[in-house]
Amino acid sequence: MNLCQQAPRNPAALPEFPGLAGLSADQALARVGVLGAIRNGGAVSRAGDDAGIRYRVGDHVLYGILDVEESDCGGSDFPLQRATEDAYRRIFALIEREQRPHLWRAWNYLADINRETGGLERYRQFNIGRHDAFVASGRLTRGKVPAACALGTQAGPLTIAFLAGRTEAVPLENPRQISAYDYPAVHGPRSPTFSRAALAHLPGQELLFISGTASILGHHTLHQGDVAGQTREIVANLSAVLASANGKARTADYTPDELRLRVYLRHAEDQAVVQEILGRAMGARSSIEYVQADICRADLLVEIEANASHAMGNC
Repeated sequence: MNLCQQAPRNPAALPEFPGLAGLSADQALARVGVLGAIRNGGAVSRAGDDAGIRYRVGDHVLYGILDVEESDCGGSDFPLQRATEDAYRRIFALIEREQRPHLWRAWNYLADINRETGGLERYRQFNIGRHDAFVASGRLTRGKVPAACALGTQAGPLTIAFLAGRTEAVPLENPRQISAYDYPAVHGPRSPTFSRAALAHLPGQELLFISGTASILGHHTLHQGDVAGQTREIVANLSAVLASANGKARTADYTPDELRLRVYLRHAEDQAVVQEILGRAMGARSSIEYVQADICRADLLVEIEANASHAMGNC
């Protein structure tokens, strides 16, 4: 995948995000931009393959990836829902068995995320499956859900990359938004199961994961059809999440210009507008990658996720 940190000469040629299907655990975390930070926090040694999950285990963390073909989950009008529940049940079983039971961050990629099948949008089918897996595994504790994102690819299996640890992460919310797990039924039969961000800790290191962030106030999409307005709303939401993080961080305050951002654009031609706004808002030092992908709501044009890390005393 060609992730670009500067605007291409022809914005319409922005590469489409291919997802993570078929990658190793190392390749997946490298692609989402956190492998270096994890390795800096301690040795990652043992590799494994369990129930289709390709994973690596270190003293304090476990990270992995799995692909689930929807065609293998027949017997249902909603095979994506069944595939999602199955995938998360497998993840929970593995991290419990390996004694890294706390899910810190998840990256979810599925084909045709906004398409309706069987009378229900596929993203909403995904949310049902994820929610049901959390319930079945006794993990739907209010506020104790991971940072996450869910993006659309053109084709391929459901793919989930994840990072888990020995210690609980500190979930963070955005005061400008209703917590996703409290969304009203207008957004689907089950609420999305994620926190807006999370702080996790390794010896000598604090990690900040900011979930996919969009132009949402309360639970409503703002600035429909206006990519500039949506981008400015995202900047306001990122600022609010950073303030929440800084209220609970064990280190110095996180600043916008130290974030590593990935920007998902529904339309490649919007990159120049988004880049100009982010360049002013995030600072010259910020690292920003742009790719084209479908967003979890059909009326959203852009979504941004981010991460950062700080050195700290042993914890």
